[in-house]
Amino acid sequence: MRLQNKIAVVTGAGSGMGKAIANLYAKEGAKVVVSDINIEAANSTVEDINSNGGQAIAVLANVAKEDDIQNLINTAVDTFGTLDILVNNAGIMDNFEPAGDIKDDKWERVFAINTTSVMRTTRKALSIFLEKQNGVIINIASAGGLQGARAGAAYTASKHAVVGFTKNTGFMYATKGIRCNAIAPGGVETNIGSSMTGINEFGMGRIQAGLSINPRVGKPEDIANIALFLASDESSFVNGTVITGDAGWTAY
Repeated sequence: MRLQNKIAVVTGAGSGMGKAIANLYAKEGAKVVVSDINIEAANSTVEDINSNGGQAIAVLANVAKEDDIQNLINTAVDTFGTLDILVNNAGIMDNFEPAGDIKDDKWERVFAINTTSVMRTTRKALSIFLEKQNGVIINIASAGGLQGARAGAAYTASKHAVVGFTKNTGFMYATKGIRCNAIAPGGVETNIGSSMTGINEFGMGRIQAGLSINPRVGKPEDIANIALFLASDESSFVNGTVITGDAGWTAY
């Protein structure tokens, strides 16, 4: 029970990697606040956890809204007394648009969900972590946050920003008992593709060559195992960095 009695918030936990992380954390003893914009999906994750002897609650949250983030973290503290682990998993894809084809509203939506939400949840959690001089933040970045051709320009820029924010936060609070790390998944079987509404043919054509060298597509559980390590005391010396989970895709 590597997370015994820890309190964890996981955003985007109604499906995919977030759901796998929430389930694994609960199995390892954490009490989990399952956050998602789809409350039915969040409730399904909670039912899975509770039916397996864990403890979880669901909270409806659109992470692009500051009020929802405030309510999410406040609900976690009101329900379980504190917060120990924050996993910023919620995210959306772009449509592989290169810079010349980006629309302002799409750019702003991608950044609101992928990047600004990470800052806001972190800011809120830090008020709790600093008081007790302890806490763990895990941001789900992307291979697209390390390389230039795994998505379109908006998604790529948003995830690069998450990587930089992670490193800065990890360093800034390293002497305060707080760690902040990121995971950069490669291709993983999730439903993030449902956020794509019209693939840009030019952009997709440019990245196509790189897709062919991907050794394999991962499972959400592969990323959850990394998230468990980063949340546990076993990673106490790991801070302000990114762990890549992509079967070696970005090693080429």
